[in-house]
Amino acid sequence: MQADGRDYLRCDGCQLTFLDPSQRLDPAAERAFYDTHCNEPDDPGYRRFLARLADPLMARLAPASEGLDYGCGPGPALAAMLEEGGHRVACYDPYYRPDTGVLTRSYDFVTCTEVAEHFRDPAGEFARLAALLRPGGWLALMTCFQTDDTRFAHWHYRRDPTHVVFYREETFAWLAAQLGWTLEVPAKDVALLRRPAPSAHRPAACQ
Repeated sequence: MQADGRDYLRCDGCQLTFLDPSQRLDPAAERAFYDTHCNEPDDPGYRRFLARLADPLMARLAPASEGLDYGCGPGPALAAMLEEGGHRVACYDPYYRPDTGVLTRSYDFVTCTEVAEHFRDPAGEFARLAALLRPGGWLALMTCFQTDDTRFAHWHYRRDPTHVVFYREETFAWLAAQLGWTLEVPAKDVALLRRPAPSAHRPAACQ
């Protein structure tokens, strides 16, 4: 596909759509665009937006779970909301919270809100996120799902110059199947993937 002079490709396996890598912004221009965003942690509208992910995730978490807000941005509102719900949350962002020490630990949940569309190496990023989760843990994602190729050229989400990869619900179903995880879509543009918990039943020892 082509739109506004940019070329987009489609993965036949997972149905992911991505921008030709040669047409991406350089990191300095990408950071400059992020700096124009104004998402304050105490903004009621922004919190309502994030609640589409936070509410169903917290309904599934055990009390006092430990998580990571991956790609938290300069104002980690989601982390604040989850902490208000009684959970502990570390933050990571390659531009604003570049402490890679938090990526050496494991977590009960990892959140990724309005971040996955920026991934330049989706396979590598999802492998990293999967490795951060403990058995039984949740990977909670929010990104606008692509639904209709005929509207793609005029889609507001595509027009953001930092958005380089676009997912369908089928993409997350494919990812869950590859990982052997389960997928739930509790709200529009929200995907909750769960790593299986250890079985409570162990096979009897051979006699």
